[in-house]
Amino acid sequence: MNEAVLSAINSSVFGVWFLIGAALVFWMQAGFAMCEAGFTRAKNTGNIIMKNLMDFCIGTVVFILIGFGLFLGEDYIGIVGKPGFDIFTNYAAFDWSNFVFNLVFCATTATIVSGSMAERTKFLSYCVYSAVISAVIYPIEAHWTWGGGWLAQMGFHDFAGSNCIHMVGGISALIGAAFLGARIGKFEKDASGKIVKVNAFPGHNLVAAALGVFILWLGWYGFNGAACTSVEQLGSVFVTTTIAPALATVACMIFTWVKYGKPDVSMCLNASLAGLVAITAPCDVTDAFGAIVIGIVAGLLVCFGVWFLDYKLHIDDPVGAVAVHCLNGIWGTLAVGLFATNTAPGYSIADASGTEMLGLFYGGGFRLLGIQTIGMLSTAAWTAVTISVTFLAIRAVFGLRVTEEEEILGLDSTEHGLASAYSGFAIMDISNTLNMTVNENTDLGVNEYIQASETQKNAAVPVVTGPVMTSSGIHKVVIITKLSRYDRLRKAMNDLGVTGMTVTQVMGCGIQKGSGEMYRGVEMDVTLLPKIKLEVVVSKIPVEDVIEAAKKTLYTGHIGDGKIFVYSVENVVKVRTGEIGTAALADVE
Repeated sequence: MNEAVLSAINSSVFGVWFLIGAALVFWMQAGFAMCEAGFTRAKNTGNIIMKNLMDFCIGTVVFILIGFGLFLGEDYIGIVGKPGFDIFTNYAAFDWSNFVFNLVFCATTATIVSGSMAERTKFLSYCVYSAVISAVIYPIEAHWTWGGGWLAQMGFHDFAGSNCIHMVGGISALIGAAFLGARIGKFEKDASGKIVKVNAFPGHNLVAAALGVFILWLGWYGFNGAACTSVEQLGSVFVTTTIAPALATVACMIFTWVKYGKPDVSMCLNASLAGLVAITAPCDVTDAFGAIVIGIVAGLLVCFGVWFLDYKLHIDDPVGAVAVHCLNGIWGTLAVGLFATNTAPGYSIADASGTEMLGLFYGGGFRLLGIQTIGMLSTAAWTAVTISVTFLAIRAVFGLRVTEEEEILGLDSTEHGLASAYSGFAIMDISNTLNMTVNENTDLGVNEYIQASETQKNAAVPVVTGPVMTSSGIHKVVIITKLSRYDRLRKAMNDLGVTGMTVTQVMGCGIQKGSGEMYRGVEMDVTLLPKIKLEVVVSKIPVEDVIEAAKKTLYTGHIGDGKIFVYSVENVVKVRTGEIGTAALADVE
């Protein structure tokens, strides 16, 4: 009796946890949205949010109508489930929990594709292929593994979806990005059409991207753990799901630090996800050692994948979806055949005859690895064929890519009529921009202002004076300089008695060369540099004093320290009092 009661309690507890896990997986949609938006440019943020929202909403509709039946309906020769409408005809006996759980997994598959095709895909076309993935492509191949299909009968193991979800989404992302072509300006070609340079497009908000990664990592405990049936198994899954992404991130940090001279933030964020993807299939059947190795390989594999797509395949993947999901989905699937061990709680990998199978490194030989390879290749082939047909059909009927003008303007405005996803904020696109460094074209040889000659001073901070058009005695001084000099410049103006000023953040460049920093393994050219433009209007304070104070403050002995423009002002009107001329400036000098 006690055992029966405990069994009932255990079943109820894990039934509730099953739904909590489903809710965590749904919350991962927010993570994908933040991650993708952060890794791309601000002018497409609204479009990306809309796509991630519609992934789930459209996916729900088609999963109700056809996807759920193809996935978990009565098995037909191990290939496909029998479609049905029990959710409408027999709701009282419907498997509600299983439906919700598998729906959120289905939506994840479609979401992965969004990232690699970001910033240049027609929204209508996106909705169509997202629906096809959720209605047909994912449900059928998932049936092979989780619906009692032929792979499950062989003993193929994919506990939470390295193969069925992430590799499928990653392959679809790869093919979709190849069909679309690169974003404008990503690759530069010579006269013969050969690609000679890869340009970096930095994400506009790494804070959002990092938040997305943390949300995804949290959600992954539900992603991997929801199907556990004992406390011991759940604890083990949580351990492996923690170890692998942590080791992947550390491995990526060390690699990028050594290779590029500095640890790459965005690549490390990708590496965390890569480790999570790789551990998803073997999370319930491996141990701590296996999770460590799986994570380290995943962290290095994502770096290789990003580089390989950029420099060898010349496929533009804005968020690294292919490197994260495709390559590490494959790796995680094969890792089952290498690191599966029966010391993991609840171990249950067996062939059709019930014979237990172990990983290669735990004495099991190549049998399980062979089965995992067959499952991976067959799923990959199904996905590649069906998604290619889907993209070809969409391209023929609707077109896949927006026009060049729409891409340049941004999909927020052209696809959704949204002026900006950041209303009230000025978001600056700094693609191919970084700080200037000292080089042979900029060094004037003297770093101290007092020691510099007039020629050196004027070269570092040129002064351009407009023609005197009025005798009002009022002048406007416009100073353009580096962001880093703003505080000193403001203090120098205040010390002179100039307290009224207008400051704007701008972009500009002169003759100076830029520094070769790296973003995701791609060297960034400096074409426009972030600057500040400070404007003051003076009359009682001699304009010569303002110029001299600015030059002295800005001078470092290098071309590019700044530039000063001086204009004559005919008149000034204070709106509040109606005062004009010098009197209108009395309270701002």
